[in-house]
This record gives sequence, C-alpha cells and structure tokens, in this order.
Amino acid sequence: MRHAPSRSSANSSEDVAYLLGAYGIELDEWQEVVLEAALHERHDGRWSTPQVGVSTPRQNGKSQLIVARALAGALVFDEKTIIISAHQQDTAREVFTRITDLIDRNPMLADRVSQVMNALNREFVKFKNGATIRFKARSKGGGRGFSCDCLLLDEAQILGAAAWSAILPTMSARPNPQVWLLGTPPTIEDDGEVFSRIRESGLSGKQSRLAYLEWSAEVSDDFDDPATWAKANPSFGSRISEDAILGERSSMTDAQFAMERLGIWSSETALSVIPAEAWHARAIPADEVPTDAPTAFGLDMSHDRVVSIGVCVGEHVEVAALDKVSDTLGAVEWLIERAGKKIPVVVDGQSPAASMVSALRAAGVQVVVTSAPDMAKACGAFYDAVLEERLTHFNQAPLNAALAGARKRPIGTAGGWGWDRKDYSINLAPLVSVTLARFGGHAAPVVKQPSKSYAF
Repeated sequence: MRHAPSRSSANSSEDVAYLLGAYGIELDEWQEVVLEAALHERHDGRWSTPQVGVSTPRQNGKSQLIVARALAGALVFDEKTIIISAHQQDTAREVFTRITDLIDRNPMLADRVSQVMNALNREFVKFKNGATIRFKARSKGGGRGFSCDCLLLDEAQILGAAAWSAILPTMSARPNPQVWLLGTPPTIEDDGEVFSRIRESGLSGKQSRLAYLEWSAEVSDDFDDPATWAKANPSFGSRISEDAILGERSSMTDAQFAMERLGIWSSETALSVIPAEAWHARAIPADEVPTDAPTAFGLDMSHDRVVSIGVCVGEHVEVAALDKVSDTLGAVEWLIERAGKKIPVVVDGQSPAASMVSALRAAGVQVVVTSAPDMAKACGAFYDAVLEERLTHFNQAPLNAALAGARKRPIGTAGGWGWDRKDYSINLAPLVSVTLARFGGHAAPVVKQPSKSYAF
C-alpha cells in the first residue's frame, strides 16, 4: 500500500543507496522503495513530502531504514542535525549501537566521524562536516530539543498527541525539515492517535505533502498461507523465516497474529478513543430496562442544532431523546416534564445547548453547567467505566456512530481531555450527552421508583 505524491524534478535515493553500499550496507528492496518514495525534491530543492509514514510488522528492518536515512542526512543532504527518537531510550540506544558498530567496521566511514558520545541519554555521533546524529527518548509533552533538519520517530504507534503537538513547532523554523514516523499498528493499550491520523491521511490520498507506505495483509486473507505472510512482511524469507512465523502462529490468537505479524490495522479501533470491542461488549438488550429512576440527564446540541438528551441510571447510560428542532422549546419541555425539580440536568458550558439553561432554571430544574475541568473529569470517568467493564448501554446507532468518530482534545496541562467537536461531519451530541449524564448521575443519589420510558 503506497501513497507517495511526486511532483519533483529530482530524487536522491540512488545516491543514498550508492553511499551506503560503499560502507557495506545493502538495502532490502522494500527499504529502497521507501527511500525512493520519500526523497523526491521540488524544483526549489525542498522535500516534496516533508512527512513520511511507514508501517510494517516487527523485525522487517525498520531500524536499518532509520540508519540509512540518518546517514544520508549527515553525508548526502548536508542536514546539520538529525534526531532519532523512540518511546523508550533502549530502542533509541539500539539504533545508536547499530551506527557505532557500522563505524567501527568501516574505516572509510570512521574517517568522516569527529566524535562519538556514549553517555547514556546523551548519545550522539558528530561528523567532520558539522552534521550530528542525536538519539532521544520521548516524553509526553517534551518538544524542547527536537529542533532538527530530519526527525526519525521510531515506535510511532506510541507517539501521543501531546508529544506530537510539542514537537511540530520546533521543526517549523528549519528551512527544509522532514519528519518520519515509523511503527506498527497500534494495540489497544497504545496511544496510537497520531500514527493513525497519518495513516488515515495516507489512505485517503488527499495529502500531497505526505508519503505513506504500508505492508499489511487483508482481513479476508488466509492467515495460515505463507503467501499472506510474504505480503505483509517485506523481509519474509530473509530477516524473518517461515519457521519463526509458524511459531508465532501457534502461540498467538488470530487477533494478535493479524496485528503483530500481518500488520492489519483495526478499522474500528485505530482512531477511536474507546476501543470498539470494549464498547460493544458493554451493550445490553434494549428490553433490559433499569428499574431505578434516572440519576441525571445530560443535554447537548450539535453544530447543526441536533439536540441530544442522555440519561444515566446508576452505571447505565442511553440516549433518551435525539431530534432536530427549529427551536429548543421541545427539548426544554421534555426535560421539565421528566427531570422535574429533583433530577439534575448537566450541560457543557461551551455547548450550544447552554442557551437552554435559563429556561430550564426558570422552571425550577436543577441545572449543572460544567467547566472545562469538569468535562475532563467526566470524560476520564466515562472512559474508565467502559474499560473497567462497569458501564452498560443500549446498542443505539447514533451513540455508536458518535463514539466511533470521537477524538480527544487536550484540556489543561495535566493530561485531561474532552471530546473534540472540530469535525462538523460527526454528531458528537449523543456521546457528550451521556457522558454528562453519567457525570451528574454520580453526584446524585439513586431514587427508587417504577421505571418508565424516557423516549419521545
């Protein structure tokens, strides 16, 4: 799978291959393909694709590709600072060791090196032409020190949005920067939002400034067929043996094997904040109506004025009402009738639904207007309740669609987040309304009374 727009007048990949060959580095065919796709230049000498994404299963030779691009930056492209970064310092240190071993084995290359720093967490290789390759581990928000001409981000499947947003501004001051993201499909535990967005842009084919290359099988492929293994692993038969994959096949579940060895991304979980399988596992049949009265309602409205009212009953949430209205009178009357003066109604202070607060309060309804810190608490608690298998919901299509398209937006500097409303094509109101309902519900006692329908 490849998306590599080319409107260039030059490409230096052959020069890179020639240089590396002189130092005893023989590139795999797939590595040459990546370099050719990534190293197109515009007429003014700038990179055609300042961003490059590469996804392959493990052990196919990404580290050697990183070494190749780093040395090319120092010795071919006159890049003064090249940074190799990984989630763990041990991974960055591994690439450092590869480069220093290469220097030790090649007198011609060693002759171009002026200094090697071996100190842990301060590793670098400096060349006589002034170029320096540095090796760094990433922190959540640490962008300082990442200003460079070429940034090679290994383990991109664990590149958090906070780190990415901190790194990008440090690159903007460089005249011709290039950023590489190299990784594998994110697992449920990984913070794979950034790498997933890069992939989404690559697959759409709409981003002319991005080169994206991926080796993966399809879900419909035969997982036991060596041809499938070769399709997903460009180094199958050389770096990765058939026997090794047979061993993995016998010890992994289908889902693990699909992701780890076949490079298959989960289309539902790749971008979702809450994994689809975790969410769907908490669905209960619609006829299992909780017997307690609501502990809280949540009120929200989308950009195009779709009103959603969520309800919380203990640890159960559902969308009680969802309708497009020309005015807000219907929603206000609905809540006055069902919430009365005892059941709180929670509204995000930044939501268009906040316009209904005055009318609800005038009718005696207990309205709770949330602040940004409240929203961070609400979203975090909602996420935890799903992942810890406490929360239940009905399998409602509007709520499922909202959760599948939901993304995070940072709140504050302590790692808090809320649901991101920037994408107008996704109606997040159902998700926001049940998140707010649960937030209010856990601040109010459960009232025992006969259950009733809350739908319009």
